[in-house]
Amino acid sequence: MKYCAFLRGVNVKGTNMKMAEVCEVFKNAGMNEVVSVLASGNIIFSSDQKVGELKIILEKAMSMHFNYDAFLFVKSKEEIESFWNSNPFDKNEDLHVYTFIGNKDVESVLMKEFEAALKTENEDAKIVNGNFYWQVSKGNTIDSTFGKILGKKSLKDQLTSRNVNTFEKILKK
Repeated sequence: MKYCAFLRGVNVKGTNMKMAEVCEVFKNAGMNEVVSVLASGNIIFSSDQKVGELKIILEKAMSMHFNYDAFLFVKSKEEIESFWNSNPFDKNEDLHVYTFIGNKDVESVLMKEFEAALKTENEDAKIVNGNFYWQVSKGNTIDSTFGKILGKKSLKDQLTSRNVNTFEKILKK
């Protein structure tokens, strides 16, 4: 079965990795047809193992190889198609749309955080088909109150985010 692993915290705050090396780690952990998409830790691969097993195997392999606490989320091709096809926001060159990938029910936690946060102009969030989408003006991603959620230690092992366009690139591989 085809999957994509979304690594959290790759190539930010001193956690630098070459995607070719990450792909080797995946291959050495028994994954097949391994390729990376972008430098932000999106690794497509195939395996006959279950998602829960894959997460454990791959986090352990990444942690051991790169000497850091690896957090990643494994999603099937169908789930990735849902992320792409369920985007509730219209394309707008002045706005970014992010999707959050994470543990079960993380979208509810995110919506509570979003509702409590101060909003910038054009900032919005929606849950569609169990996926959390966040729209924010370009240039305000990190500075917005909600944008700071990614840095919360309590959520470190719960989620990661990707620009919605990343899913299109993944689906084209």
